[in-house]
Amino acid sequence: MDARAEQKYSLGVVRWFAVMAVVYLVVGASVGVYIASELAWPVLNFDIPQLTFGRLRPLHTNAVIFAFGGCALMATAFYSVQRTCGVRLWSEKLAWFTFWGWNLIIVSAVITLPLGFTQGKEYAELEWPIDVAIAVVWLAYSFNFIMTIAIRKSSHIYVSNWFFLAMMIMITYLHVVNSLSIPVGLFKSYSIFSGVQDAMIQWWWGHNAVGFYLTAGFLGIMYYFVPKQAGRPVYSYRLSVIHFWALTFGYVWLGAHHLQYTALPDWTGSLGAAVSLAMIIPSWGGAINGMMTLSGAWDKLRTDYTLRFLIMSLAFYAMSTFEGPVMSIKTVNALSHYTDWTVGHVHSGALGWVAMVGAGAIYHLITRCFHTEMWSAKLINVHFWLFTIGTVVYIVAMWVSGIMQGLMWRAYDEYGTLVYTFAESVEAMHPYYAMRAIGGAIFLSGAVLMLINVVMTVRKSAAEGKVDQARTAALASA
Repeated sequence: MDARAEQKYSLGVVRWFAVMAVVYLVVGASVGVYIASELAWPVLNFDIPQLTFGRLRPLHTNAVIFAFGGCALMATAFYSVQRTCGVRLWSEKLAWFTFWGWNLIIVSAVITLPLGFTQGKEYAELEWPIDVAIAVVWLAYSFNFIMTIAIRKSSHIYVSNWFFLAMMIMITYLHVVNSLSIPVGLFKSYSIFSGVQDAMIQWWWGHNAVGFYLTAGFLGIMYYFVPKQAGRPVYSYRLSVIHFWALTFGYVWLGAHHLQYTALPDWTGSLGAAVSLAMIIPSWGGAINGMMTLSGAWDKLRTDYTLRFLIMSLAFYAMSTFEGPVMSIKTVNALSHYTDWTVGHVHSGALGWVAMVGAGAIYHLITRCFHTEMWSAKLINVHFWLFTIGTVVYIVAMWVSGIMQGLMWRAYDEYGTLVYTFAESVEAMHPYYAMRAIGGAIFLSGAVLMLINVVMTVRKSAAEGKVDQARTAALASA
């Protein structure tokens, strides 16, 4: 089996993407814990501009979304498309170009963001030369994936590939349109949009970066790796197709719900909220579809720690895709907007859904790509609980903090004046900010254990010559 896989598929680039995804998870989470600690204890910025929250926060978001998330998506997409199509990657050279190009982009972000080179756009802070590089590398990734499907040996295109395709196509034009700018220097540019139009385009991108990059792409991961790890077919293929088309056509309308009570026309925010509420149905359909794939095999969760990651991620997916639409309702948004509740919502999706399903998928493919079992199953179990506990501590802290903020900001006395100053609301947040930093640190410790486990597994595979043995056996059987 291993020999045939080594002969039939391009696994080298998958191995490197998977390992780098874990490295970037640790880096991104480390920066996140540091800036969370800065909010609780501001002295930690040491009056160094490059270490301030404003400089490091975009580095954190770019590291976890594009460095960890990107490498996880590229590893899993390149791995699963070969197995579902029964062919090698269309171009292994193009795949390596994607790997090195993406990592150079990440290094560019690490250098430029702390130095203050930024467009100031959420999830799109990188300046125009790096934006151009992102577009080139992303197109190379997408084209290679599409051409691999084009040369497939089966007539059917499995649903995970549809989700990956939707992500690739949508992110291409979302990134290009939102990043349209007029350069005035090597690291300075101005958006071609202005005012409320700029805000609308930004959140059309911003929410769909979540909707297609972190949802559709990672649903592609879920639809392949949950059935594979469970050893069972997906519960309902028809439901997965409905989930795909509803998400693809519905998600693009949601961005305006970030701009309630702003200069954006009222009807636009109302439309975003209405479609957001409708999206609960397909989202929960997908979560139920993934969970019900374990029908008759729930006992596997007792011993299969990798499967625990995949199933727990679906619970967080269901929760965050219910919470988001509720927060888009105007009456709820009046309380939640600009508060830490939004931060809690984002991280219930990022930590609970994206990081967990990504970790489960990486554990699965590491064993297949390196032809050996994980170095320590116990470490996977400890990692699972650290991720789960850390995520819950984090989001509970932000929920309490956010609701308290919203209530304090709109508390009036009998004379119609504010009861609390803004400074008093900041002071009240301190224990919850400390709690958030602790939750993040617990999560980070899980990521560090994962990196140790993966590195030791790679070393174990190398010491036993597993990859070389598989290559030799593949050549002998050719």
